[in-house]
Amino acid sequence: MNPQLLRDFPLFENLTDEHLAEIAELCGTSEYAKGESIFFEGDEGDGLYLILSGVVQIYQDNHTRDVILSIFREGDFFGEMALLQNEKVRSASARTIEKSTLCILKKHHFLALVQSRPEILIGILETALDRLRDANKLITDLTILDVRKRMARLLLRLTEQHGVPSAEGTLIDVKLTHQHLADMMGTARETVTKLLLELQNEQWIRIDRKKIIVCDMARLRATVDAM
Repeated sequence: MNPQLLRDFPLFENLTDEHLAEIAELCGTSEYAKGESIFFEGDEGDGLYLILSGVVQIYQDNHTRDVILSIFREGDFFGEMALLQNEKVRSASARTIEKSTLCILKKHHFLALVQSRPEILIGILETALDRLRDANKLITDLTILDVRKRMARLLLRLTEQHGVPSAEGTLIDVKLTHQHLADMMGTARETVTKLLLELQNEQWIRIDRKKIIVCDMARLRATVDAM
């Protein structure tokens, strides 16, 4: 793979061209179709995944429905937790939302890399802590908030992660179905459909070609701040 593609990842942005070339030689690249599973919860954690293109969901199966924990896209990485834990198994499953190309850094190469460049490990630990805080917020949302407030919190989180400015507000630049949103909120798809219609009628959001545009960020924030 082209070593310069690695520079798009914050973990590697400060490395020299020579070191990037060394890492690129260690990485394998795989393509996944839309909706294809990458790994499952409980699988052996044998690699770190870097997203070169596409969108990936990280989720857990609670036996009645999937609960989506995170949505990652180009420039993100995932799968690091199993490499840092003694159990060495995946704590969640991963599946593509769109056709995706992934770079895979195998565990033995990963461990050698962080030994030679400990700042990479520091970056991974900082990201892991941020993701743990996000997971704790998600647990709180699912247990104490009503669905409208959960939707407001989710839309704000998505604008922070995937938002780009648009003429009407902030575009959440990833296509998510009503079922994806329901799985992120821990509710039924029909509830999400009803909520989105309400928010559109109130002109908080607009949906254009399956992407959500947040038109009134202030009211979303006020709803969250009132929690």
